[in-house]
Amino acid sequence: MKKHFLLGIVVVLFYSCNKRYTQQSPEIDTYKKVIEAYQKQDWSTMATYYADNAKILNNVTEKDAQTVAQLIEQNKEDAKLFSSWKYDPESVEYERVITDKGEMWVNFWGHWEGQLKANGKQYVIPTHITALFVDGKIVREDGYWDISKLMMDILAINANEDSQTE
Repeated sequence: MKKHFLLGIVVVLFYSCNKRYTQQSPEIDTYKKVIEAYQKQDWSTMATYYADNAKILNNVTEKDAQTVAQLIEQNKEDAKLFSSWKYDPESVEYERVITDKGEMWVNFWGHWEGQLKANGKQYVIPTHITALFVDGKIVREDGYWDISKLMMDILAINANEDSQTE
């Protein structure tokens, strides 16, 4: 009986230690802090969660990857266009996955909401971001979202401003 009990404990420990998918992990906690810093536009805090050589691939392939410094500069410029932005907390989901190669990725899904200053319009953009962690730091981040409606409105606003100045 003792042998079966001990075997049962070993099996439970083995499976709990080899969890390939979870919705609770230190990496998820870290990525929640990344999203929180982004929403608060706290760029210096956000940068602390990335490795110095991290590659950022938001809607681009690896050859056009950004550095963390470039990401932050772009976010600062983007922030000037909006009176507010955040992720709808009801839409947010996180998961951590360990791949067959042993890579540790955190997946994030959420609906980004922002109000464009130029027209006062509220935009809701479904977003997926996946971040590769090594030694507790993000070394690669891939983000996917469609900003075509937003860009069409910005182009129309710019065209209208150009025609008024002529």
